[in-house]
Amino acid sequence: MFQLDFYGTLVAASLVLLLGRGLVTRVGFLRAYNIPEPVAGGLMVALVLLVFRLFNIEVRFDTSLQTPLMLAFFATIGLSADFASLKKGGRVVGVFLLAVTGLLVVQNAMGIGLATALGLDPLMGLLTGSVTLAGGHGTGAAWGATFSEKYGLASASELAMASATFGLVLGGLIGGPVARMLIKRTQVPGCSNQDTPRLPKGFEQPNKERSITPFSFIESLALIAVSLMVGNLMNGALRETAFELPTFVCVLFVGVLLRNSLSALGLYQVFEREVSVLGNVSLSLFLAIALMSLKLWDLAALALPFFIILAAQTLVMALFAIFVTFRVMGSNYDAAVLAAGHCGFGLGATPTAIANMQAVTQRYGPSQIAFLVVPMVGAFFIDIINVIVIKLYLALPFFGAA
Repeated sequence: MFQLDFYGTLVAASLVLLLGRGLVTRVGFLRAYNIPEPVAGGLMVALVLLVFRLFNIEVRFDTSLQTPLMLAFFATIGLSADFASLKKGGRVVGVFLLAVTGLLVVQNAMGIGLATALGLDPLMGLLTGSVTLAGGHGTGAAWGATFSEKYGLASASELAMASATFGLVLGGLIGGPVARMLIKRTQVPGCSNQDTPRLPKGFEQPNKERSITPFSFIESLALIAVSLMVGNLMNGALRETAFELPTFVCVLFVGVLLRNSLSALGLYQVFEREVSVLGNVSLSLFLAIALMSLKLWDLAALALPFFIILAAQTLVMALFAIFVTFRVMGSNYDAAVLAAGHCGFGLGATPTAIANMQAVTQRYGPSQIAFLVVPMVGAFFIDIINVIVIKLYLALPFFGAA
């Protein structure tokens, strides 16, 4: 076994991103279907490591940098959100939230229905529904422990991790193709169908040139650091209370308050282009480490019935994004980008959703509303609503005798 330390992992993650860029640039299929660069490079490395394992060679990474990178990314999302934009996107956020809630209901109904039809415990269907797909690894780990301890479901935690891994991979793979199909269907040209031309924001087209000075960089870095510190303190204060929230939500919330408070007091205007650079670097490195660290062999824990359920869930996600999300969000270019984002966190996680949308907007043009709505729903609302939906399903007669 080879264990890479902090520095070795950072080097590996950087090389994964360069590999992903090279693959997307040179492989027409990846470029045509808007596969995110971190996903392409990370999965390639994960597959190579899977082959190594067949020869009893295992490579492990130091993932201590993964959580700080994720939190830094959400801090930059908060620092990029001003109250005027939040107000403008209020109605769109509400509509998208309804679509997201609808998917949670459908995922659990599909999981329970297929599990029952295949002769499995309905709890296993719920586990391969919104618990691990929309919920991701964190929610899956929490509920997996609950299902084992309270309901007596054997190997629930292991199945939850494998299911969440499956969702993370597929969430990063289907978003681009779904958006491509929708954009072609609506005959959108090689740019967004915005009413008036405007400069793209950094999160929409991260490869656009930005002017950065060392001093301004330190200012933006300080804002992110404050968001991380205060967000972690807030998370600690709320822990084990009725208002407990995931750490990344607290960090994002602090970023929003910090940006708008400084602006309202006339003390400082956040340099959005610079914050977006830091955010995109954090996002790319986070995804590279997350994907290259995937233990694809854990998917062997999923027997054939579980693969059937998860394959069906992937198909349902794609169809839901095409026929529900796209239509209720307006059947336009912005709706296509939102559909790609929905595939990302409907099966995986919010960072995957952002990467999906970036892959689309870098090719076709900016979509301001998508990059406003998806982080808000993916960070603030999805976890709260998912818990409610899961608990409502657990109240059904299926689980009364569990």
